[in-house]
Amino acid sequence: MAKKSRPKATPPEKLYPLFDSHTHLYAAYRKGAGTGETGASDDAAQEAAELTYEQAVRNLMERAAGSGLAGVCTIGDGMDETERALEAAYFHPRVWAACAIHPTRAHELDSAARDRLQEMAQDPRCVAIGETGLDAYWLDKDESTPSMEVQEEALRWHIDLAVSSGKPLMIHNREADADLLRILADAPQPSNVILHCFSSPLDVAKEALDRGWILSFAGNSTFKTNVELREAARIAPAEQILIETDAPFMTPEPFRGQRNEPSYVGYTARVLADVRDMNAAAFGQQVTDNALRIFGLGELAELG
Repeated sequence: MAKKSRPKATPPEKLYPLFDSHTHLYAAYRKGAGTGETGASDDAAQEAAELTYEQAVRNLMERAAGSGLAGVCTIGDGMDETERALEAAYFHPRVWAACAIHPTRAHELDSAARDRLQEMAQDPRCVAIGETGLDAYWLDKDESTPSMEVQEEALRWHIDLAVSSGKPLMIHNREADADLLRILADAPQPSNVILHCFSSPLDVAKEALDRGWILSFAGNSTFKTNVELREAARIAPAEQILIETDAPFMTPEPFRGQRNEPSYVGYTARVLADVRDMNAAAFGQQVTDNALRIFGLGELAELG
């Protein structure tokens, strides 16, 4: 019996306003996004190679605008992609950047990287320090993954940078709940703490919310088995919730497994609006208002 083909990913019906609080535009570009094609394509990488990064960013943002996005915050992992994130923030007026070194690359945080990140933190297009955090998942799977001690040192440095710059801290946390809660309990307190792509158990969600942190939900919150994630989204106070794509990863249903992009965040928005028993437009307005407040962007009408 022939395997049933999956429908090609396409952007959802427009829902305005929305804000993708965590995406990776450079990684999306490298995976073929921005060509004018949506979804996965065997020729996507070759097509992307024929586009400049700036062209790809502009194409992605044009498509995102068609889905109702008011803006995105793009992220790097190592220093090279972080530079590319800040670069993208100057390509398009509705793109901002978060700057940091990912915990799986914490060994890159040498003196030169620290000096450069301190410069980036002062840039007006950098609106958060992230993604930093802890990742225990890869410790036994990739020998290049820094130890938890190295990751903790890097996280504490990034926390200090968030505090000194007055910008929110954007956290990556994978299978390191107890250590993360411990570190953030005794560290200086940033203006806001965002738990990006929140994927932890419900008791961690409740603790994070009690501490005043922001939960940011990605496409995995739409997966049928992730009932606890949707419950975390349901109980989050209105001011403590964001949505994101984490593109090109974490594509929401019904296109799970295909290449993700900012324009798909509306799928997640509609699922979580339903979970919260809200009108989708009202929920979109709420998470957009939250993003503007948390990232210090002012009123929507003032965005370029």
